[in-house]
Amino acid sequence: MIMRPRTPLVLWILSLLSGLLLVAAQQPDSSVTYFPNLPSRLFFFEDTTTAVYHDLIDGNVYVSQDEGKSWSRADGIPEGDASMVIEHPFDNSYAFVLTRGIYHYRTADRGRTWQGFEMPIPPALVGKPLSFHSDPKKYGYILYQGTFCQSTGGWGSVCHDETYYTLDAFSDTPELLLSETSRCQFAHSSADFKHDAHPDLIYCVAFDTSTSTGMHSLSASRLYSSTNFFEDDIKVEDLGIGKNARGVVAFAIVSKFAVVALRDLSPSGDGEMLLYVSVDTKTWAKARFPHASSARLRENGYTIVESTTHSLAVDVMLQDMTTTIGTLFVSNSNGTFFVESLKDTNRNEMGYVDFENLYGIEGVGLANIVSNAGEVEGRRAQKQLQTRITFDDGRTWSRLVPPSSDSENQRISCNSNDDSCSLHLHSVTIPHNFGRVFSSPAPGFVMGIGSIGSHLKPYDEGDTFLSTDAGLTWSMVHKDAHKYEFGDSGSIVVLVNDEESTDEITYSSDLGRTWRTFNYGFTMRARILTTVSDSTSQKFVLVGQVSKRDMDGRGRYAVVFLDFAPMRSRKCGDNDFERWYARSMTHECLMGHKQWYRRRKPDVDCYVGEEFHEPIEHEESCPCTDEDYECDYNFVRQGDQCVPVGPEPIPAGVCPPDNPNAMYMGSSGYRLIPGNTCDRERGVKKNDPISKPCANAQPAEGEIVHQIFEFPAPVVQFAYFKDSTTILVRLEDHTVWQSSNEGYTWQQVQPGERFVAFYHHAYSHDRAYLITGTKQFYYTTDTGKTWLPMNGPLPPNNLGLQILHFHPVISDYLIWSGSEGCVGFGESCNVQAYYTRDNGRKWNFIEKYVRNCAWARDAELDVDPHQIICEVYKNQQGNQRFFQLENPLQLISGRNFFEKKTKLFDHVVGFTKFSEFLIVAEYQAQRQTLDLQVSLDGRTFASGMFPPDLRPDQHAYTILESTTMSVFLHVTTSERPNPYWGSILKSNSNGTYYSISLENVNRNDAGYVDFEKMIGLDGIALVNVVSNTLEATLTGRKELETRITHNDGGTWKRLAPPPKDSLGNLYWCDSTRCALHIHGYTERYDARATYSTPSVPGLLMAVGNVGETLADYTDSDTFLSRDAGFTWEEVHKDAHLWEFGDSGSILIMANDEDATDHVLFSTDEGGSWREYKFTDERIRVKEIVTVPSDTSRRFILMGYYPRSPAVHVAVHIDFSALTWKECTFSVEDPGHDDFELWSPSENRNELCLFGRQTMYHRRVRDASCVVGSRPKVEAKVVRNCACQESDFECEFNYYRDESGECVLVPGAERLADDDSCKGDDDYWYERTAYRKIPYSSCEGGKRLDRGAQHVCPGFKAHGAFFWLMMFFIPCAFAALAGWWYVRRRARGAIRLPGGDLGPRYVGDSGVLDTLASVPYFIMAVLGATWETIVEKFGDATTGMRTRSGYRSVPIDEDAQILRFEDEE
Repeated sequence: MIMRPRTPLVLWILSLLSGLLLVAAQQPDSSVTYFPNLPSRLFFFEDTTTAVYHDLIDGNVYVSQDEGKSWSRADGIPEGDASMVIEHPFDNSYAFVLTRGIYHYRTADRGRTWQGFEMPIPPALVGKPLSFHSDPKKYGYILYQGTFCQSTGGWGSVCHDETYYTLDAFSDTPELLLSETSRCQFAHSSADFKHDAHPDLIYCVAFDTSTSTGMHSLSASRLYSSTNFFEDDIKVEDLGIGKNARGVVAFAIVSKFAVVALRDLSPSGDGEMLLYVSVDTKTWAKARFPHASSARLRENGYTIVESTTHSLAVDVMLQDMTTTIGTLFVSNSNGTFFVESLKDTNRNEMGYVDFENLYGIEGVGLANIVSNAGEVEGRRAQKQLQTRITFDDGRTWSRLVPPSSDSENQRISCNSNDDSCSLHLHSVTIPHNFGRVFSSPAPGFVMGIGSIGSHLKPYDEGDTFLSTDAGLTWSMVHKDAHKYEFGDSGSIVVLVNDEESTDEITYSSDLGRTWRTFNYGFTMRARILTTVSDSTSQKFVLVGQVSKRDMDGRGRYAVVFLDFAPMRSRKCGDNDFERWYARSMTHECLMGHKQWYRRRKPDVDCYVGEEFHEPIEHEESCPCTDEDYECDYNFVRQGDQCVPVGPEPIPAGVCPPDNPNAMYMGSSGYRLIPGNTCDRERGVKKNDPISKPCANAQPAEGEIVHQIFEFPAPVVQFAYFKDSTTILVRLEDHTVWQSSNEGYTWQQVQPGERFVAFYHHAYSHDRAYLITGTKQFYYTTDTGKTWLPMNGPLPPNNLGLQILHFHPVISDYLIWSGSEGCVGFGESCNVQAYYTRDNGRKWNFIEKYVRNCAWARDAELDVDPHQIICEVYKNQQGNQRFFQLENPLQLISGRNFFEKKTKLFDHVVGFTKFSEFLIVAEYQAQRQTLDLQVSLDGRTFASGMFPPDLRPDQHAYTILESTTMSVFLHVTTSERPNPYWGSILKSNSNGTYYSISLENVNRNDAGYVDFEKMIGLDGIALVNVVSNTLEATLTGRKELETRITHNDGGTWKRLAPPPKDSLGNLYWCDSTRCALHIHGYTERYDARATYSTPSVPGLLMAVGNVGETLADYTDSDTFLSRDAGFTWEEVHKDAHLWEFGDSGSILIMANDEDATDHVLFSTDEGGSWREYKFTDERIRVKEIVTVPSDTSRRFILMGYYPRSPAVHVAVHIDFSALTWKECTFSVEDPGHDDFELWSPSENRNELCLFGRQTMYHRRVRDASCVVGSRPKVEAKVVRNCACQESDFECEFNYYRDESGECVLVPGAERLADDDSCKGDDDYWYERTAYRKIPYSSCEGGKRLDRGAQHVCPGFKAHGAFFWLMMFFIPCAFAALAGWWYVRRRARGAIRLPGGDLGPRYVGDSGVLDTLASVPYFIMAVLGATWETIVEKFGDATTGMRTRSGYRSVPIDEDAQILRFEDEE
């Protein structure tokens, strides 16, 4: 037998086996475990292979010690008890299982064993009932928040939260920390929050009162702190605002910042949320947002998003709270000043924001914006989202550039270089997996589900995209949406279909260049894909839902363990790695350094294998640039410079007192941003000290300093930013100058530009606009720190009309009035109005040939925020400059940004908004008269009703003000050729009925009136009246007398003169007409120079004289009142300009009759005066200016040298060093501090103003101290008073005669009685000659406004027999119904509405059944009775009904004028 060689066969078999083994080795290992429910939590202990699976539905905890390959129920925890699983964030050995009771469980060995521990109370229903200490030596320090409930004896119980503490992870006996808490946290509870506070410092948000109901007042919530677990060290954190630090809503530690959120509960507040931030636990500062009127924090309207260690990020809802659109703000290094980073960010109803920083990559983040925010807000359109990326920590944002081809190498359908063709990704608001959305610790790897185009498509229409360079470039790696996860430091990427059930995964081991699949053997719907938290393992866990037909008696949810370790046998060596730099080439350096990681090369076949070793970040210092510096302390940014806020503080002894020319080394104004690591030696050294003259240093205590700055041209306009130290000045040569330190230094803004005007935003106090003669304008949103160019739709109008109108709620909403065809004498010259919703980036046309376009919404006129009202000429042809009355000016209202137009009036003279009133002057062409139309909702109007001889149709009129629920109107009764004067009329509370308040009130040729209300004390006003009306009509010379009212125009009287002048001499005037008279509004150089100040209640200054009439200005002296004008004292001879500083602790005066070289100042409110000389050459001072709040000790004198009137000067005078002593204020010991309680009722007979006695806090007159920026203490209403004569004013068509009585105007008719009844009124009253002042809160007493009494229709309109019958009749009907049901019982079951419920409802219909039906019958009768009342008095309620949704207006006694039907 011949033996044939078998070698080829053997080799073939070996080759086949080796191939099969190779294929098997290149596939991941897998195993499956089944569970009954989806996990509520699935996590790995940090840097371990131990995983925890919490089944909340069944209350069980499962543990895997091998990264999810095998699972077992936690040993030692009874089945069904686990309510919450919390791992220790700083010690990876510990985890805690909380139950719903008082017995809980702990593991100290990563779930291998569990021990029980008992707490006095069950855990609180909060997201984080445990708080941990971050110090490795104190990992056992844990705070436990629980809920204590006490039975009330009935069905319910009263509960409150308490916090306990343990020092040994519950191995010891927990002790009570604090009761009535809502949140407690260790100050050392974050690795990033580094400070030197006491190691045991704890913060607690708790209530300062106990409760018997379980409910607390928000005002009782405060932030407490303690360093010995609240045993005896208990401190109330005042956050630097004293007693106003209440209403605390939340406390959190975010990155390196401690943040407190509290509700503004001050009387002047509107419930806005305030944020206070600390980086050292010692000092707290209020977080200040730009354009504060719009960046108001509302509860549930802001989110502190993921922040870096060098800035805090907050997303704020600025618009409609229902649109879930926000604006992202980022802070400076200490978290106090915020700048707008990104507009129109996308949020969801839960407050989550589409924003995420990339893990481990400084400065790179992804966010989604709502591209059609206007349509979403205005029309409730569907959101269209777009994705933006930042590489410089939110300073700038750009689109995601899409790949040019898809995952199948097909060209995408749009041009990737076009902005409308971008990549957009789904983000945080719609999560589809556990953990971070885009990135992981694998350096530079980013994935997302999204689409390419103009906006983001729905998730199930998205595809899967990958970036390996931290978002700089992208590739589509798979069609359809997939869950994704990174492993082995990014060398493995795993995908699983997230649109439908699947039996396979897709994975890549070469950074996404090629992809393979693995079938795990059965079909399921993927729910979770995860791995260890640092993405360094080659093992993954996939959780999915198995269909019911595939369950086979196993659990509904499967956990598939995937192990990719067998696929590659070689561990990567040094040559397999490369250095990868983070961020783009244009933003390589951030915080002074470049950032790079050591990362595996994409084309090598090896595994990294550094399990539980996160990639190490490496930094390379960059040369310092301007971006690495910020303003030093006591310096503020002005343009690109940091300027001092005033003289620089220096240590004692640095400047010798005997050498005024000495120099010292002071701050350059700059410092490195904390945490910045740039290399100063290779870059800019902006923080090197510089040599400065000692004369510019902060003076010693008691000294005053000044600076003089000469402007190259006369000043024509100036104004401070409100709540700021920055002032703008425009000169006659069209230049604008700015000082950010109250005039200490000045800088020209945008040299080379010619500015025709500037506007401060009326409601957003950080914004201003510099208007040039072209389309271009400049704007700031940070009080002038930066000015940015922007283009308007047209050049500004040159017809003298207001160029910009502002929205009171949304700062970005502007209206621009520009000129079209108005160069020279253009035949079609007209003014066109445009609006913008984004601060000028895009403009939309409103209307042409307009005179005035404005937002209908005002600060208190709460109407449609998208409504625009325009005065539009009917004939839109020709040159608008020459239009007269023959071309009617129509009033058009446009809702939805003027898309839905409604003509309100055919011919108007104009309109204005005051407080809650919209007032229109309608011209009646046929009668050639004016009608005054008033609206409270911007849509429905009522004609103003006037006394017969004072209708404004034959007269000019001026609307004065309306801050006390009424409109004050001046109607001119004497006009050319005679001198001007007129009568002041006051309206009722809805602005429709006007009655005479005072006659013969002075006005000037321009229409301005000698009328001024006192700031801070409502209802007090000063006027000048013409006392010689008969003589003045002949001679043309008016003699004026001053009158004052303390009851809002109800009565007027003369000013009581002081007994002696400032020199101690008696006045020569001693007749009954002798009084103090003061110069008023019509004579002022600047209308802003008011008598009073908002910072000191009751303080007034004025120029005037004691006599029978007002003397000439140059023959007048200077007077002061400390009690709201009841008494006066002369403080200096001659007329002076004056200004208030530091809440009245310093007053300053300058001679206003001639040039001067000095000012006078007082620190005791005019009790004594001192002189300060500021120049050798006299200056004619025209203005004294300080910050609008009058809280500063620095002033600016504006004036000129008499030798050169064309050169204006600004003299900065600083009184800050007069004293360094701060005023003290104590609520507990009010008699021993620097403040006093004062009431306008002191030292006079009238104890009450507006029916109430009110007390105000103000500095004691002779207290030598600085009030500073201390928050004002709210006024305290002691009591409401009984009504007296001063609480009433004359009714419509009545006026006060010489005896002070209200009498009917001759020829006029009294108003008809109003027999309607409001609310719970029992009676109505006939009208009298008086009506109660709307602002008065008096109760009872003498009611001059009530005539004969009549019973209101209702209960009291019928006798006892009527109501007995009303009760008997329903009872009788109910009895009949019961008898009928008993009769029906023999015939079958009762059929109830909704279907036959069967014979179980068959039974006796007893007495209880019958009585139970009686109350419903009575309610039906009462309902019918109410309908009768409504039918009879329907017009009394219609006004309330038609105005719903805009403003809740109490119906006035004469409110039937507002009976309108709703247009809609």
